[in-house]
Amino acid sequence: MTTTPLAPSAGATTSSDGPPSGSRRARRVRRLGPRDITVLAVLLGAALVLDLALVWGPTVASITLSFTDWNGISDLRWVGTENYQDIVSTYPPFQRAVRNNVLWLAFLALVATPLGLLFAVLLDREIRFTRFYQSAFYLPVVLSLAIVGFIAQLVYARDYGALNALLGRENNPIDWLGDPDINIWAVLGAAGWRHVGYVMILYLAGLKAVDPSLKEAAAIDGASEVQTFFRVTLPTMRPINIIVLVITVIEGLRAFDIVYAINNGRNGLELLSVLVTENIVGEASRIGFGSALAVILLVIALGFIVTYLVQILREDRR
Repeated sequence: MTTTPLAPSAGATTSSDGPPSGSRRARRVRRLGPRDITVLAVLLGAALVLDLALVWGPTVASITLSFTDWNGISDLRWVGTENYQDIVSTYPPFQRAVRNNVLWLAFLALVATPLGLLFAVLLDREIRFTRFYQSAFYLPVVLSLAIVGFIAQLVYARDYGALNALLGRENNPIDWLGDPDINIWAVLGAAGWRHVGYVMILYLAGLKAVDPSLKEAAAIDGASEVQTFFRVTLPTMRPINIIVLVITVIEGLRAFDIVYAINNGRNGLELLSVLVTENIVGEASRIGFGSALAVILLVIALGFIVTYLVQILREDRR
């Protein structure tokens, strides 16, 4: 007895690649309702208002006030570029502050950042006590720079400091924080101690994300570990490099807490951020003059960051 195959029904079609199309469920596109739109508007609007009020508003206000002579009480008087001319020509602390800020930035970029990268590479090898070393190196990051400044006072103090005791200089102590020729280097050591841990964690996360097959391919081609790192691993972490650069520039230019906690940013520890604070909220309030200093600091920071980002974009286009 032979059987006749049943013909497919009219409502379904057969396909060799899957079930009949009639059995597929149509995807529903969910449309945003009035309630969803209201929630999104409130969340995005709140973030936008805070950004305008706390970032862009003060920035525009500082740029405007930098062309005025105002102490916060008297009538606001427009003086044009007079504040900028006085800063460059008749304000000696500005020269020292620029030098110290450049030195601060160079130290973080050329010493602390490479050291953090080195620690990240070593810890990425899963050596013994890796977790302990990660915690020890990262511990300073959870401290504010003001706390680091107080710790630096305990370490570098002339009469009771731990460093002089360690070096056996109790009878002839070194004034690490009072000598303007060496105090900037002592403070940079404390600031770098904190910066190294931050950079280490960022690079350690980047190293964990690198595809191991890239390293294996480089090893097969005969590349050494050093060549593999600089020609394969490091270029792969370009996004991390950009983040580290931006953080380093910001840390180098906005440094304030640590020097203010030590000696109010004076006697060799002058920084642009300290000068801004002294002129705006100091005893002799010169808001217009301090705003001009703040604008100069902003331009310097944007100059470093924008220049680097433009170079990165040009390389990507090529």
